[in-house]
Amino acid sequence: MLTLRRLLGALPTLFIIVTVAFFLMRLAPGGPFDEEQSSSADVKRNLEAAYGLDRPLYQQYLAYVGGVLRGDFGPSFRYRNQSVAELIGQGLPVSATLGVFAMLLAISIGVPMGLLAALHHRQFVDHAVTGLSLTAIVLPGFVIAPLLALVFGVYLQWLPVAGWEAGAPKYLVLPVVTLSLPFIAYIARLMRGGLLEVLSAPYLRTARAKGIPGRAILWRHALKPALLPVVSFLGPATAGVMTGSLVVEQVYGLPGIGRYFVQGAINRDYTLVMGVVILYATLIVVLNILVDLAYGWLDPRIRHD
Repeated sequence: MLTLRRLLGALPTLFIIVTVAFFLMRLAPGGPFDEEQSSSADVKRNLEAAYGLDRPLYQQYLAYVGGVLRGDFGPSFRYRNQSVAELIGQGLPVSATLGVFAMLLAISIGVPMGLLAALHHRQFVDHAVTGLSLTAIVLPGFVIAPLLALVFGVYLQWLPVAGWEAGAPKYLVLPVVTLSLPFIAYIARLMRGGLLEVLSAPYLRTARAKGIPGRAILWRHALKPALLPVVSFLGPATAGVMTGSLVVEQVYGLPGIGRYFVQGAINRDYTLVMGVVILYATLIVVLNILVDLAYGWLDPRIRHD
């Protein structure tokens, strides 16, 4: 019931996102058929009439919202004879694979790094983790991607620099590493700070004074509360992975949703851009709800009404 109430409470947020995105797309200069220079004015008018673009804006909005409520995102304006749902269905497996592996890599490396840094506070390991984290944070993906492609793809020729072949992991290595690096750094810093704060709590000092081994204190009493900042970050981090994948997919030539989104924005493909926005917004809302629900498992003191 709690999950259902939260999902229902998220519907107004999704409605606002759809409304704002719809009107912002229409405010942008240009249209989906402006590049049809070889077409006459009559042909252009016929195209606009076929896609309903000749109607008043409020009628277009109501028709689009009605279609979304029925699960219909409409046809693509630029990819002829293909619906937005079909294009999303083609790109989603690639983007989902990239995002899942990037988050798994970020968690599996960032959490142990943060643990090591906290357990070796103010020692060489702590300073090394902090320095590497800062470096990974300040370097944007559009800088890291060409560097990795140049080193591992061009000079060493270990991995392909672009393209996609389903079932071939080598095409995912560079994009996943590029996408996960800043999130490894953020998670490591959050884990370090969270564990240092928990280890200084009075109840853990009491446990140490009673002679409980440090390993037992860490794994039984400190780890779950220390993970709370990391779990809090997973919602925004997932959003960051999604938006970051737009750039990464474009750089590495991956046929994911991000590539369709960029091309759709350039071509003023209103329905395609709106479909991707709705999909991303829905995923972010759902994942944030799951993060909130995970709090109760990590810290029994937290209760959701």
